[in-house]
Amino acid sequence: MNQQKKLQPPLSEADVRSIKAGDEVLITGVIYGARDMAHKRLCEAIEAGDELPFELEGSVIYFVGPTPARPGRVIGAAGPTTSSRMDAFNPRLFANGLKATIGKGYRNDEVRQALKTYGAVHLSTIGGAGALLSKHIVSAEVIAYEELGTEAIRKLEVVDFPAIVAYDSYGNSVYKL
Repeated sequence: MNQQKKLQPPLSEADVRSIKAGDEVLITGVIYGARDMAHKRLCEAIEAGDELPFELEGSVIYFVGPTPARPGRVIGAAGPTTSSRMDAFNPRLFANGLKATIGKGYRNDEVRQALKTYGAVHLSTIGGAGALLSKHIVSAEVIAYEELGTEAIRKLEVVDFPAIVAYDSYGNSVYKL
């Protein structure tokens, strides 16, 4: 059985290079929740030379659109969104310092090449387990694009957030390709 490796963002290239496809990781620290429309806006901001709502260098983005929080909770169910929906945007974000993404499912060839080129990883977590995953989120704050609702960018503080390295920075994958 693999020992779970601890990650604490912001991630360095050494952090990313130390984990391999199939490794189980636990993330503690700040990650950012964002989906399709937020990714599109981040890429537009990069292209326009505008300031981004958070520092991309070393960051982790979780593909999530959480449900509203119940009373006494910081966030509602927070399960992963299908990763391929972000494929058009992620190579540009990796080129600008993003070190990890978290979602579910496959990534295309361009994303897999960008992971190798820029020393980044894609992590997967379990779809359908949003209520369980939300228990690892201890604070959540909308920091950009509030008008997008569930697709707004959220600053999430997580403790021992579980994931598996689906695609590593060496071109390896847990999926048969």
